[in-house]
Amino acid sequence: MIYLSTRGAGPVSFEEVLLQGLGPDGGLYVPRAWPVLADATPSQSYQDIATDVATAFGGEINSRDDWAALIRDAYADFAHPDIAPLRELEPGLFLLELFHGPTCAFKDFAMQVLARAFDQVLRRRKMRRTILVATSGDTGAAAVEALKGLQNLSLVVLHPKGRISDVQRRQMTTCDADNVRNVAIDGSFDDCQRIVKRLFGDEDLREGLGLGAVNSINWVRIVAQIPYFIYAAAQLGEAAAFSVPTGNFGDIFAAYAARRMGLATGPLVIATNANDILHRTLQSGIYKPQSAQATHSPAMDIQIASNFERLLFDVLGGDADRLTPLMAQLQNDGEMHIPGDALDAIREVFLSARVSDAATRLEIKDAHDRYGVLIDPHTAVGLRAARQTLGDISGPKVVLATAHAAKFPDTIVAATGLEPPIPARLEAAMTGAERFVTLAATFEAVKGFLKAEMS
Repeated sequence: MIYLSTRGAGPVSFEEVLLQGLGPDGGLYVPRAWPVLADATPSQSYQDIATDVATAFGGEINSRDDWAALIRDAYADFAHPDIAPLRELEPGLFLLELFHGPTCAFKDFAMQVLARAFDQVLRRRKMRRTILVATSGDTGAAAVEALKGLQNLSLVVLHPKGRISDVQRRQMTTCDADNVRNVAIDGSFDDCQRIVKRLFGDEDLREGLGLGAVNSINWVRIVAQIPYFIYAAAQLGEAAAFSVPTGNFGDIFAAYAARRMGLATGPLVIATNANDILHRTLQSGIYKPQSAQATHSPAMDIQIASNFERLLFDVLGGDADRLTPLMAQLQNDGEMHIPGDALDAIREVFLSARVSDAATRLEIKDAHDRYGVLIDPHTAVGLRAARQTLGDISGPKVVLATAHAAKFPDTIVAATGLEPPIPARLEAAMTGAERFVTLAATFEAVKGFLKAEMS
């Protein structure tokens, strides 16, 4: 399969997409054409569906049998035999539980696959990579867990200081693997993401350190998130609407990608917190970042949703000549005006809702009182957004449960008065010694750190 950058670079192979992460022109890689999969059946395992998807996008680096082996290994440590089980809350309303992986968050689905694919290709090429990760919480922990100890990779994780939960931070910073570095940035996630993108744009640094990405700017992350939408629909046996807690737009773009591969769905709900840039964009047609606010759902405290660029490229007919000026407008003017035809195409598929912290706490309490389950604040945003937008929609409604409640104990206690039980796989992170450095939210500070530590 051939891949292109949203801003015109390419074509490149799946292997190059994996290794490069971000296009040399600053764009994001996407397939030149969408593969079409046969309808999944309820009898197929999660691993079977994930293997089909990976083979469709990355058949050049692995046979189907090799992908199957890699994926079986990637999900061997998940705590639930169904990998992504559906929990029915009430007739027609379901949680898709994505927190049974080793770090108790949905990021494990993609990171466990991506790490193995990276390691495989680097060993075959006899190469090394320095992986940069900007995280709003769960991505960093998943990356540390998946990449720790790999000989051909060094990992540097940037997180916004004081803007993630203690559990999320400690999952990263208590790792003592020699190939892992943690950096607290004195700013927001958007600052972390901006710095990472600029580092990739520094050709000398990129080539000198062999920079690679495992954020959702890396297309392989999206590939590994597509299967759970297909799996959920197969288990239900009919088209479902999905409500997706949304920050960087990667997870909900995976749902959109599944549609483009032939999956029938209802509306896709962009569930946002106070950082509601995507909700505002759908209402007004103007994409205008503001300052990110700290909320109960920190993985969504984002104002620059990188993967939205992939959606724009697709609804603009895969025309980089139309997209590139829009991205320049955003860079130069601080806002982007979505063309009418593109906005109409987006509104045909997506709904959106904004959920406040107060409403998030109420939803956590209501879910416990009504259903006897403790949900994390991101899942609560998704559940409240589903109630706000899907009331008149027929068919099943699926809310993505993106993290375990124990990762956000302060919010759970504030909402319910209950301390969420800590899974055994989280306990070790709460006792180990932390290792991280704190840097200013500047390109120069992080570049200097990389050159000193990694050169």
